[in-house]
Amino acid sequence: MSFFISDALAEAAPVAQQPGWEGMLFPLGILVFFYFLFLRPQHKRTKEHKKMLEEMTAGAEVVTGGGLLGKVISLDENFVQLEVANNVVLQVQRHQVSSLLPKGTYKVQMKKAK
Repeated sequence: MSFFISDALAEAAPVAQQPGWEGMLFPLGILVFFYFLFLRPQHKRTKEHKKMLEEMTAGAEVVTGGGLLGKVISLDENFVQLEVANNVVLQVQRHQVSSLLPKGTYKVQMKKAK
């Protein structure tokens, strides 16, 4: 039977050393790296967006996540009514407002549309 399969000769394997705290440095370093690269900036953006939504008032000029430019007519806890053109009012979810614009931006865009 050993004609096709060679016999394996067992050698004494070296004794494996248990890694100490040095073995944990690399995985911990990777975790810290990913925290500062991905998680921390995302939490910062989320806090800024939440603060911006809390400070939003009627009369503010905003852009939605879909790219609609409008002026806030009224708002409640969940929804915002935006005037996007003369006598055209849309109701969007509050968290879909992506940014506040400087005053006068909406008026300038309305003049360009005419």
